[in-house]
Amino acid sequence: MAQAHLLSKGRYRARLAENAADLAAAQALRTMAFHTETPDRDAYDPVCAHVLVEDMREGGRLVCCFRMLTMQGGAEIQRSYSAQFYDLSALETYQGPMVEMGRFCIDSDYSDPDILRVAWGAMTTYVDRNGIEMLFGCSSFAGTETEQYLDAFAMLKARHLAPKRWWPKVKAPHVFRYAARLRRKPDAKKAMLRMPPLLRTYLLMGGWVSDHAVVDRHMNTLHVFTGLEIGAIPPARKRLLRAVAG
Repeated sequence: MAQAHLLSKGRYRARLAENAADLAAAQALRTMAFHTETPDRDAYDPVCAHVLVEDMREGGRLVCCFRMLTMQGGAEIQRSYSAQFYDLSALETYQGPMVEMGRFCIDSDYSDPDILRVAWGAMTTYVDRNGIEMLFGCSSFAGTETEQYLDAFAMLKARHLAPKRWWPKVKAPHVFRYAARLRRKPDAKKAMLRMPPLLRTYLLMGGWVSDHAVVDRHMNTLHVFTGLEIGAIPPARKRLLRAVAG
């Protein structure tokens, strides 16, 4: 199998971007998905690997993309995109290879859950090929108003806060300290309805989050730092991912 090809399942194919045209297509999809006023590109794009999920029944139309920044360990954490927004000094001692996953988006014309499955299958293939031991990144809620997400944040506080040894501290000037402020018991159904699909998948695999959300007005999002140690993924969930990837 060529290294660029990650997997094919049904009508979808996942592969790594191979040239400037592939990167431009990913940036165009991101610009549309994130509703940015200017093209969504930054200094991280040239140093990341970009995964493209394409609909082969529609001539290879790009329907999903995300990017990955690979690091040999926590000593490199300060060069991550997330380190702009969070104090990640606790992760500097992490010893294994890491990948920062970012700019995840799906074409708004599509609602097929297989797209997310294929994206995670592609990530699983990449993780296995490269011996990655931790995934991390910023998981985003649409908009910057917290009210509609209070049950989701209460759920994060109750069940999914980061281990103390990796605790992300506050760095950004505008944050919502939900773990300190919320006293409500989460409505589980409302919480999961409001939880972004990518974050929901992280949590199902044993992922954890920061105790605060960053208010990112440039991207018009609220986001939480999210980490996932590959060794902590429940065996049954890992088998499902590998079944997709295989």
